[in-house]
Amino acid sequence: MRIRIIWEGKTKDLYLRAIQQDLAGRIGHFTALSVEELPALRGTGRARESGLIRGERALLEKLSGATKVLLDERGRERSSREFAQWLGQEALRGSRELAFLVGGTEGFSSAFRDKADHLMALSRMTLTRDWARTLLLEQLYRGFTILHNFPYHR
Repeated sequence: MRIRIIWEGKTKDLYLRAIQQDLAGRIGHFTALSVEELPALRGTGRARESGLIRGERALLEKLSGATKVLLDERGRERSSREFAQWLGQEALRGSRELAFLVGGTEGFSSAFRDKADHLMALSRMTLTRDWARTLLLEQLYRGFTILHNFPYHR
């Protein structure tokens, strides 16, 4: 199973960027991982097509066949162990690619949210995009260590 993380913009905080790179390298020991930084999907215009904001349609086409997991405050919260079990179940189901999507400052449109396979909340608290990205990577790494019974999660 391949993990693909897509987010808008670059992580501005250099310390968090370093942590993200470290965690991405660690995850790479368990599964194929790619992190993609996209330019703003919304841009300055608010052009809509079928309720999707500019750029969202192209992103959906790019993710055709992937299981789309959208980080959203309305999504389901899981403990680290529950998240690890979910990752394992996705692998057993034969999911070839899990695509985790982190929106920009305005998030994704409701039409885009409706196209997601899963909505996931990292926390009920509001997080900056940079922290949300870092936390997602940390929880992915933690999930794989739980699945492989590594001591990190303890």
